[in-house]
Amino acid sequence: MHTQKQIIAKDILGNPDYQAISYGGYRKKSRDSQPTIPQLKEDMKILSAMGVKVIRTYNVQPKLPHASNILKAITELKKEDDNFEMYVMLGAWIDCLNAWTDRVPNHNVESPNNAGEIDRAVALANQYPEIVKVIAVGNEAMVKWATSYYVQPDVILKWVNHLQDLKVEGKLSKDLWITSSDDFASWGGAEDQYHVKALEDLVKAVDYISMHTYPYHNTHYNPEFWHVPNAHKGMPDITKIELAVERAIKFSQKQYDSVASYIKSLGIKKPIHIGETGWASVSSDLYGDNGSRATDEYKQGLFHQQMRAWTNRVGISCFYFEAFNEQWKDALNSKGSENHFGLFTIDGKAKYPIWDLVDKGVFEGLTRDGNSITKTYDGNKADLLKDVLVPPTKEGITTPH
Repeated sequence: MHTQKQIIAKDILGNPDYQAISYGGYRKKSRDSQPTIPQLKEDMKILSAMGVKVIRTYNVQPKLPHASNILKAITELKKEDDNFEMYVMLGAWIDCLNAWTDRVPNHNVESPNNAGEIDRAVALANQYPEIVKVIAVGNEAMVKWATSYYVQPDVILKWVNHLQDLKVEGKLSKDLWITSSDDFASWGGAEDQYHVKALEDLVKAVDYISMHTYPYHNTHYNPEFWHVPNAHKGMPDITKIELAVERAIKFSQKQYDSVASYIKSLGIKKPIHIGETGWASVSSDLYGDNGSRATDEYKQGLFHQQMRAWTNRVGISCFYFEAFNEQWKDALNSKGSENHFGLFTIDGKAKYPIWDLVDKGVFEGLTRDGNSITKTYDGNKADLLKDVLVPPTKEGITTPH
């Protein structure tokens, strides 16, 4: 029997041989309908075929056994095939008092549910030590625009310290890495209101920084980089689009650098990885035809390709958001952008960013819910390009309020 070297977070993060992705396997409009273990196994095989070896989950809430079912699914796949490799960055959901209720959220007091969430994450990390390599305390739980649930950084710090103490006491693997996954602003990359003592202590306490960067959303909220400069007015549409996506990548690099300089200004050295970034392929909201015109599969393909190229080159792990479309995210609006961040549609069609993988035959014999993996638009690029929107030109633009 060959004994594999125990792979730990330190080996995985920043290693381009371990491509990372954010994963939710929900097929229906409500999370009451949980994907089955066979469905989750199907998805894991598809992701593995793409070279993905690390997935990120978001919560371990009692009514949502999604994360624990994923761990069961991976365990079964490993039993069926010694060489099957998939690791998990396990999220514990953190929010404030009165979050998601009809009461006013109290951002200075944490929800009484947080303690149970952390306990469940610890139990799963101990039950599946060969799969769970990272625990993330909270998802966008400190960023002030998360008005329905955000907490102050001292709450995240308290739970990160708790997990680090468990490692010291031998109650969690010493190799398990602890972080919090949050917007670049929450990690000190933006305005001064975030630069508080608790954040400095948090930066010291985590094993690495997991930051989110979304130029996609900023095409509406902060569109300076997105609009076509007057100097480019005469260029072909496709060139305008390609240059706009290049500016989007630079926008993310700038956000990454802003976090790096904040961490450096504290005199602290910590790895910084991207916990989330992505691009939607359909939008009836702020990013579509009547909005920033950022949304289509072609731009999603350019963004995905360039984001992977940059992060692989410099040794940043990028938990690209996300693997498959999920329609519960904006259940009342089927064309809402939140439902369309996947590299695959719900029925398993590969979107433009990964058409090349279909051509290479990596999905041969794999299915999602009985559908073999084929290309969107029947693989017809001319048809795809008909849906591509050119970003607005700088002149005649009113700034969004």
